[in-house]
Amino acid sequence: MAGTSGYGKFTHAVVRGIPDSFGKSKETGGEGEEVDLAKAQRQYGVYTGILRQKLGLQLIEIPADSTLPESWSVEDTAVIQGDTALITQPWNKDRRRETEAVRKVLEELKLHVVEGADDENATLDGSDVLFTGREFFVGISSWTNHKGAELVADTFRDFAVSTVPVSGAAHLKSFCSMGGPDTIVTGSSEAAKQALKAMEQLTDHHYEILTVPDDAAANCVYVRVGSKSNYLLHRSAEEYPESAAAFQKLTDYTLLPTSCSETSKLGGALSSCSLLINRRLDL
Repeated sequence: MAGTSGYGKFTHAVVRGIPDSFGKSKETGGEGEEVDLAKAQRQYGVYTGILRQKLGLQLIEIPADSTLPESWSVEDTAVIQGDTALITQPWNKDRRRETEAVRKVLEELKLHVVEGADDENATLDGSDVLFTGREFFVGISSWTNHKGAELVADTFRDFAVSTVPVSGAAHLKSFCSMGGPDTIVTGSSEAAKQALKAMEQLTDHHYEILTVPDDAAANCVYVRVGSKSNYLLHRSAEEYPESAAAFQKLTDYTLLPTSCSETSKLGGALSSCSLLINRRLDL
């Protein structure tokens, strides 16, 4: 099993702008909460600014595409570990065109790009894949099936890959994420509790658990800068005050409150809006 010494260290962030068609996909158009396009674009600007200015990542921004209203959720298009990138196969076939631009960027970064399945019945959204630094957990959800999970296992053979049932319309990372190399952050809903229980039964490793009151706030982004500096993007106190307070327990971290209320209305999360890569390119 590969080690975790480099977990959380990144050099690049791939992002994709909020299109003018934001909130108008077949699944979201006319349903659920009304979204504010201008606010979503402002929040995206703050998010990318944090990645670039606070964390020092090299930002690679794919232009927004109004023909792809969900393309801002770039996390769904690839699973990346080390120098290998697996191109996913989203459940929504309309979204599969999103992978074309992402694939091109990953190839330009000289990653080893593995194509998705030949089997049309395999579905895999990146938001269902949780990498802990030691192993992969893949949520079996409305969006990702067992054949999709097999793509992860076949691609990343150096790591254990376990499947976790996800109930409802959520992705696995809708209510959990990694808050560090050995810390799982999880929400408090019954679905989150069941998923955590399954993960604990499937692993031989002991993870610290940070439970927050709100499922959506459990999705955070951990980045390690240098040898000792730990940063965590988490949902703001304006959005989830009780959960924001829970993150104060992480005393050795620099906390970066970040809002994503508008993408959250469409099922997005903080991690949805970027693909983080650790890639040192030869000059």
